[in-house]
Order: sequence, then structure tokens, then C-alpha cells
Amino acid sequence: MSSTSKVSIDEMAKAIVEHLEDYQNLASDELKKAVKRAGQTVKDEIQAHAPRKTGRYAESWVVKKISETGTSLELVVHSPKRYMLAHLLENGHAKRGGGRVEGKPHIKPAEEKGIKQLEDDINAAL
Repeated sequence: MSSTSKVSIDEMAKAIVEHLEDYQNLASDELKKAVKRAGQTVKDEIQAHAPRKTGRYAESWVVKKISETGTSLELVVHSPKRYMLAHLLENGHAKRGGGRVEGKPHIKPAEEKGIKQLEDDINAAL
């Protein structure tokens, strides 16, 4: 139904529902795109700022789709092969012989940047 068509009072409810469904589909698609972009940004930021010794930890980060429905998308950014290092490198840890290794925050800043980007993208899309 075009936006300039005329409808009778009896058909108005149906026309409104059709337009709302069109808007919902458009909004859902834009929100899913925004979520995908934010997930990729978080991954890229973690990889760019992660501590590097060999580079394997930084390169191990991936974006994985948890679930997707017609109106929602859930992603997780994680390191499936080097997950046991993430909290140690982020927060620091004790050394074997005493002392402490300072943490290098790289996950939290990436998360904050992804959240900000997602909010901006959603506001722009809607």
C-alpha cells in the first residue's frame, strides 16, 4: 500500500497495521546491521590494543552469532582458543616468584566503544 493511497474509515486499522509492520521490518534490519557493526568494532579494537608477545592471543578473537530471530540478533565477541588469558591480561596477575604483572585494559575500552557506536547507529537509523 502506498503512502498516498486513500482508505475508508473501515480499512484504516488495516492500513495502519500494514505500515507499522513495514516500519518494524525496516527497523529490525537496521538494528541488526548496527549490532553486526558494533560487534566487529569491538573485535577490531580488542585485536588492535591487546598485549602482543606472539600475536596469537590478539588474532584469536572472533564475533559469533548466538541467536537470531526476525526482530533480534545476539552476538558475542570472545577468544575461543585463548579465553583463559583474557582476564589475566586485562586485570593483571601475580607472578610465580612473587611480584605482580600489571594488567593492560583492552577488553573494557573496546566494549565501551562498541556500546557507544551501537547507540549512535541506532539513533541514526531510527
